Amino acid sequence: MAGLAGKIAWVTGAGSGIGEGAAIALAEAGARVVLTGRRVAALEAVAQRIAAAGGEAHVAPADLTVAAEVEAAVAAIKARYGRLDVLVANAGVNVVEREWARLAPRDVDTLISGNLNSAFYCIIAALPIMRAQKDGVIIVTASMAGRFISVLSGPGYTAAKHGVVSMCHTVNMEEGVNGIRCTAVLPGEVATPILDKRPVPVSAEDRARMAQPEDVGDLIRYIAGLPAHVVINEVMICPTWNRGYVAALGRRGK
Repeated sequence: MAGLAGKIAWVTGAGSGIGEGAAIALAEAGARVVLTGRRVAALEAVAQRIAAAGGEAHVAPADLTVAAEVEAAVAAIKARYGRLDVLVANAGVNVVEREWARLAPRDVDTLISGNLNSAFYCIIAALPIMRAQKDGVIIVTASMAGRFISVLSGPGYTAAKHGVVSMCHTVNMEEGVNGIRCTAVLPGEVATPILDKRPVPVSAEDRARMAQPEDVGDLIRYIAGLPAHVVINEVMICPTWNRGYVAALGRRGK
């Protein structure tokens, strides 16, 4: 596996959760990390953690649902560093009132814009730099909801994440000839702030049993460091104590 020293990594949704875990893991592996999201204070806190550990991080705030802001962030990366080696398109969102009986058009807009459009904008902006380099890794945080359909995540989130997974595969189909690799990371339940949007509260005990942001961050670091001649198209990472499996075991004896 190749090292990341000197590589430039752009992580979106980097202020908390999987984005924070990925940014820290990439910085620990030697990458210079650009942190993007809407919450400047949260991004700066992550940058300070990275700097305290001897790494380098730069904060580039942007609303990832606005294409012009995404383009400006990438232009700033190019001006500052002259290259972009790793994109972690991680930003995502869900809503509380997610089932069809309560889903509103404004919520659909939030879900599609925050989960699917934002990833498209980031990839579109990053590709010209990577094409010119003939090299680059794109890692997109999808979800198990992007491969399997259930009522848990809601129809809007599920549809958006299915779109994300499909999008990743098409990047490999078109851009592999340019040395660009794209991986869809499909986490199961991860103990991140998005759980606060669940209609049914998740207990501290259950969160402790879930995959943690640093677990997914370490997987992202591994993918980013793979040799340029291979790509992991799609990968799942789930907690051993899978609540869906446990519930199914309970129903089996009934």
